Amino acid sequence: MFEDADFIFSYTRAQALSDDVLVDVSEIAKEAGFRWPVAITDHLAARLQPDAPSKQLGQSYQGRLWDVVWMASRAALGVPKKAGSDQVRFLLILAEFDEAEQQIRHRELELFMMAGPGDEGEPVVTIGFPEDF
Repeated sequence: MFEDADFIFSYTRAQALSDDVLVDVSEIAKEAGFRWPVAITDHLAARLQPDAPSKQLGQSYQGRLWDVVWMASRAALGVPKKAGSDQVRFLLILAEFDEAEQQIRHRELELFMMAGPGDEGEPVVTIGFPEDF
């Protein structure tokens, strides 16, 4: 059907990383047990940035990022080997400062992890919000 069709647009993972649409977090992900390159979406990266009041209460981007990759690694271990799925949903509880109530609130975030081929067919992992995929 599309044998003679011209490509209109192609956007590679490398371009997404270069454009900061994806953020490479492979180094910290290795510490959590990942063997493949891991990236998070820009939307998730932005959500992990604590505001000033949250920072004063001990929240940090690195700490929140660790929570994401650790929970993702645990979720990946829970997938049956024969499930055949390259997608996993998991929950993360994020402590965020609530301006209205002037206190930290725990927010439950639904995250999505997908394993698939990179630009050269190599295995890669991407983590983000379900609407990012």
